[in-house]
Amino acid sequence: MDDELNIKYENLKNYLRKTKKAAVAFSFGVDSTFLLDVCFEVLKNNVLAIIVLSNSFPDRESKGAIDFCKKKNINYEIIRFNEFEIEGYKNNPINRCYLCKKEMFKKIKSKAFEYDIKNILEGSNTDDMKDYRPGIKALLELGILSPLKEAKLNKEEIRILSKERNLKTFNKPSFACLATRISYGDEITKEKLKMIEEAEQILYNLGFYQFRVRLKEKDARIEILEDEFEKLIENKTRKKIMEEFKKIGFEYISLDLEGYRQGSQNLKIKGNFTP
Repeated sequence: MDDELNIKYENLKNYLRKTKKAAVAFSFGVDSTFLLDVCFEVLKNNVLAIIVLSNSFPDRESKGAIDFCKKKNINYEIIRFNEFEIEGYKNNPINRCYLCKKEMFKKIKSKAFEYDIKNILEGSNTDDMKDYRPGIKALLELGILSPLKEAKLNKEEIRILSKERNLKTFNKPSFACLATRISYGDEITKEKLKMIEEAEQILYNLGFYQFRVRLKEKDARIEILEDEFEKLIENKTRKKIMEEFKKIGFEYISLDLEGYRQGSQNLKIKGNFTP
C-alpha cells in the first residue's frame, strides 16, 4: 500500500471513529462490504448492517449480504421494500433512482432510529460522481453519510484495500439495481425485473464475470466484457443461453458488440446531471 492510499485509509477509520455509532446500508457490493468491514473493526458492536430486500435486488445478493453478517457476527436488520409503491416509479423517469433512493433511505433511517442510531452510512466512492447518479441528491437531502467519498477513495483503491483485508468481494464485478437494465421511459414491471434477474443468473451460472441483460419489450441485449465474447459465441454456450432465455420469455437475444460499459443506459442524458 502506498503512502497516499494509507493516508486515505487512516482518514476513513478516523471518520468512522467519530460517528461512535452507525448503521450501514449493506448491499454486499464491493464498496458497502468494505465499508461495513472497516466500520465493524472500528466500532465493534456499535455498528448495524441494514439489508434491503426489494424487487430490483437479486436473491443471490441478499443471501450473500446475510451470510456475510452471520459469518462476521455483525448485527443486522432486514427491511422489505416495495419500489412499486412509489408514485411515478413504474413510469421509469430519468430521476427514478432519486425517487427510489429517497424512499428506501427513509425506511433505513427509520429502522436505524429504532436502535438510537443517527449516523447512516452508505458506500458511494469518488468514481460515482463521474456518472449520472440522481440518487446522490436524495442521500444529501436525507443527511446520509458517504465515508468512502469523504476519504477520497476510488473504486480501484477500495478493491486494493479489500484484498488486503481478505474480503472475497475485492474482485467482485460492479452491480447496479435491476431497474437500470430498462430504458428510461419504458414501464418497469415486476415481471420484467424477474425476467432480467433470471437471465443474469444464467450468465452468472455459466461463469461470465461482468454482464448486464438490457431489456426492450421482450428482447434481450447482452452486455459482457469483450474478452468473453468468444466464450459466449461458442456453440454449446450460445445455444444454452438461447434456450434458457426463451424459456424465461425473451423472443430475441442479441450480443452488444460494444461490450459491457458502466452506465450505458445513461449515455443519452450525459451532461444533464440534475434529478
